Amino acid sequence: MMFQERAITRENFEKVLRVLDSDEGVRIDNESRYIFVNRTSNRYCIDISIDNKDEFIYKNSADEVMDFLKDHLNELSKIFAY
Repeated sequence: MMFQERAITRENFEKVLRVLDSDEGVRIDNESRYIFVNRTSNRYCIDISIDNKDEFIYKNSADEVMDFLKDHLNELSKIFAY
């Protein structure tokens, strides 16, 4: 089974985070890293992948995720929902 992926704008990024289902996620492509954001029933999981090494960070709200990610996003970042 393949999943559908769609590009999302920065303006819609927070809205997408707030309505994520447990089988959905967001991928952020940066120059040197990939960032994945998923949501369980009670928190968000952020996976930062650099050179095949993953670091997992957990946040309790979309606001906390957005605050954490502001230092990881730049003008060249591409954001996708899946």
